Amino acid sequence: MNQKTISTAIPRLVIAGVTSGVGKTTITAGIIGALRRRGLRVQPFKCGPDYIDPSHLSRAAGVPARNLDSWMLPHQALREFFVRACQGADIAVIEGMMGLFDGRSGEDDTGSTAQIAKLLDAPVALVMDVGAVARSAAATALGFQRFDPACHVAAVILNQVGGGRHRDMVATPLAGATGLPVLGAIPRSEALRQEERHLGLVPEGESPLAEEALGALVDVVSQHTDLEGLLALARQASPVVAQASGLFPPAPRARRARIAVAQDRAFSFYYQENFELLEAWGAELVSFSPLTDQAPPSGVQGLYIGGGFPELYARELAANKPMLRAVAEAAAAGMPVVAECGGLMYLAQGIADFEGVRHPMAGLVPGTCVMQRRRVGLGYLSARARQDTPLLARGETVRAHEFHWSRLERDLPPERAAFEIEEQPGRLEGYARGNLLASYAHVHFGARPDLAPRFVEACRAWGRGG
Repeated sequence: MNQKTISTAIPRLVIAGVTSGVGKTTITAGIIGALRRRGLRVQPFKCGPDYIDPSHLSRAAGVPARNLDSWMLPHQALREFFVRACQGADIAVIEGMMGLFDGRSGEDDTGSTAQIAKLLDAPVALVMDVGAVARSAAATALGFQRFDPACHVAAVILNQVGGGRHRDMVATPLAGATGLPVLGAIPRSEALRQEERHLGLVPEGESPLAEEALGALVDVVSQHTDLEGLLALARQASPVVAQASGLFPPAPRARRARIAVAQDRAFSFYYQENFELLEAWGAELVSFSPLTDQAPPSGVQGLYIGGGFPELYARELAANKPMLRAVAEAAAAGMPVVAECGGLMYLAQGIADFEGVRHPMAGLVPGTCVMQRRRVGLGYLSARARQDTPLLARGETVRAHEFHWSRLERDLPPERAAFEIEEQPGRLEGYARGNLLASYAHVHFGARPDLAPRFVEACRAWGRGG
């Protein structure tokens, strides 16, 4: 797919919420699973810079979920990623983030679910937790319907419904005030409960009853939603047309470098598009486990260590001394290494867990990452490179995101800082030395067309001796 203009007429629907915590993820996963049971090929998406919710949507759909972020990504790139991902699918189901109109700031809809719905001309089904309200829900729905007429709030799904009488007490005045159909009334149910931890829902891969729980969830959602009504709404969407953004080469490149990607229970936070962009520019990606393998795969010219929960597996990571030694030796030899958030923690001198126990790590980044009882960083940021790295040249900027509960116990040497944060004058972030880049910032390679090819080229050049 290398045309200058690409498009899709795929039916699509946004499942949004009035606030966070109303049950968007469980209901979206249930809808995806119910549609899949009908034999439909569902392409799931998650709005915003989230890694955990997509793991649940991926399990429900049987294919990787994608992130749509209208602040980190240029809008042209967002549409292009959407169109590419929908090839071969029958329907796209998009889970929102936070409340429908919540985004980067309170000033406008930048980065919000509403903005993404408008960019993709996708109708919105609004999820409302009505466990403690009745007629008042109509006022809330009316406000969401009228707040931005360009955002097509087309239906409502009720959650935490107490029974048939409660449903009628909510649905009748809501439909009367707004004219919106109520296409779901999900009862209070143990099947819809999800375990949480400090970063939100537990990733799908950690749940031993994932299949059983998903089946029960799909049963409940199938019984209490109007799937035909949701499909009819999804079919109302007009085609999405995207102009090629330059993120992908005109034709896939021949293999130029082999990059090892850390993927196991400790490291699982990656954007699917980052992998696809690297591969399009000539990278062969091979997985390895810092938990269980003795060393990265042989013959690689680069390491990519994403985020995750290394603090939960710090003891096992520290015990795997051969892997720590191999990673340190690779970096010392100049191999390009890109590490984000959990990856930075792994490359630090150590991790101090929530109990204060210190576990030695790779020792490439000075200092120990200490877990805090309160969140340390959350939000979008614009990062300006202070020196050349495998991703950026000095002075270049990239939009990124941070979400972490640890901090380095001491400031890094200013001359080794990877970035300056433009929104916070004077704040330095990350560590860079030669071909090593480690930072708390998560970078979507779709943010700039030169990120993926630059990383691949750095690996190729090192593999050939510069």
